[in-house]
Amino acid sequence: MSEGSNVVPFSVDDEDGDAVEINPAARLHLAEAVRMAEAIVFASAEPVSERQLVSRLPEGVDVPAAMAELQRIYERRGVNLVKVADSWAFRTAGDLAFLMSRDTVQQKKLSRAALEVLSVIAYHQPVTRAEIEDIRGVETSKGTLDTLMETEWVRMRGRRKTPGRPVTYGTTDKFLDHFGLEEIRDLPGMEELKGAGLLSSRMPPGFSVPLPPSDPDLLSDDEDPLTDIDLEELGLLTPRVTDD
Repeated sequence: MSEGSNVVPFSVDDEDGDAVEINPAARLHLAEAVRMAEAIVFASAEPVSERQLVSRLPEGVDVPAAMAELQRIYERRGVNLVKVADSWAFRTAGDLAFLMSRDTVQQKKLSRAALEVLSVIAYHQPVTRAEIEDIRGVETSKGTLDTLMETEWVRMRGRRKTPGRPVTYGTTDKFLDHFGLEEIRDLPGMEELKGAGLLSSRMPPGFSVPLPPSDPDLLSDDEDPLTDIDLEELGLLTPRVTDD
């Protein structure tokens, strides 16, 4: 397939990466599904989940195959189709990001404390405020966590099943989207952090970078989900008005 072509190939890759021949009728069906998916993602201000695509595309469409083909179509263009968690979005090609710099709104920089807290949450989630303080060795202000939640990079996940039931924190899909990660396991490992100068080449014996959870959306065994009562207590839900 030539660069920029919208023609669907005579075969698609199966789960093992092997080419599987498809007949002309199936090619036309897939080609139309690709066009429709392109329109849906292009018109959306937020990444579109595969569940949303399934609900909006004709019944029987192979959504993963359609999105893989659409991703191939855009892989050498000025905008690329990228996967964020289980969602899809169009983003400026990485090597052309400098062209957008003049139009970029100046953002307030996060403090060093906020960046440290964000890093701890990303690698150690689910994690409580006390656990963050234990890892960093310093107190974490509520304002720092509030700032991270205002950016929508961090969210309250649940409550730890321990005395006091402290709130647990984790990252969001917007965190993945901002940092160009498909999933949380794509966070850089120790060697990558060393190569970027973010870790000393001389680390203490036994030091390791924690492995992020495979699915950060799932509650762990020691977490309870947040209830409406919890959300009210945390100021995240307007208290219910009861009739006298």
